[in-house]
Amino acid sequence: MNGEFIPAERGVISVRSHGFSYGTGCFEGIRGYWNEQEQQVYLFRLREHYERLLRSCKILRIELPYSVEDLIEISLELVRRNEQKGDVYLRPVAYKGDEVIGVRLNNLTDHFILTSEPMGNYVDLGGMRCGVSSWRRIDDNAIPARAKITGSYVNAAFAKTEALQNGFDEAIMLTHDGHVSEGSAENIFLIINGELVTPSPSENILLGITRDTVIQLAERELGIKTRERSIDRTELYIADEIFLCGTGAQIAPVVSVDHNPVGKGETGPISKQLQDLYFDVVRGKHDFYRDQWCAAAYSKVAQMK
Repeated sequence: MNGEFIPAERGVISVRSHGFSYGTGCFEGIRGYWNEQEQQVYLFRLREHYERLLRSCKILRIELPYSVEDLIEISLELVRRNEQKGDVYLRPVAYKGDEVIGVRLNNLTDHFILTSEPMGNYVDLGGMRCGVSSWRRIDDNAIPARAKITGSYVNAAFAKTEALQNGFDEAIMLTHDGHVSEGSAENIFLIINGELVTPSPSENILLGITRDTVIQLAERELGIKTRERSIDRTELYIADEIFLCGTGAQIAPVVSVDHNPVGKGETGPISKQLQDLYFDVVRGKHDFYRDQWCAAAYSKVAQMK
């Protein structure tokens, strides 16, 4: 927290802080995966997550005294200090820390905190039942969706709560133009005629790290290209397969939308292939992607000790 490693119980902020009162902060969610055979925690795509965090900071006029390289090393050190030997979830948060009243972004003090804790699956990976939400996705000209702004997740909370209370597992949100945007906190992919289709960045989506991972894996490993375009609501009802993805959700197949079965109403073959491939990659079991995307928390010297 602000340059110091401290016990979790000391990692608190004032109830009068600007970030708490007005949601003037941004964050990332980063997963680390335990490889039992290698006795190693691999933090997945750290660099890309911190590059996005700094872009979010720029939108919120937050200046951190850290480079991407600094943030990577701090993250690895935190996992080592916690002696974590299992799947973990890191949450870096940059926020306005002043205890003042008044809505603005300028002339405020910027704070930073990073936590690391055990975490398993965030959603059901065996097949999710989704409903199209009555809540619209926030617009870039209101609260930019390309930034992970803490206050903006109230939008997601409205949609997720409505979905749960209506008997669904997750919400699918539309833009104000009625096009498919994303889940409450996940990007979405449809499989139509053997091709991956996903909303374009202009549909008020978060430019997801997992989304980018899926696009690259699908093309490189399965020979399937992705089409980024506007998607109408009714395409959700005729798609061969659908899955949601994100750092928290990972790759979660969707088996129904608004009580309409997706395909045969079960996890489809392409979704299953991508899901299996993804979990091999994030646990460092694929040599090429381990070198490209996985940061090892424990050195061989540390493991020997």
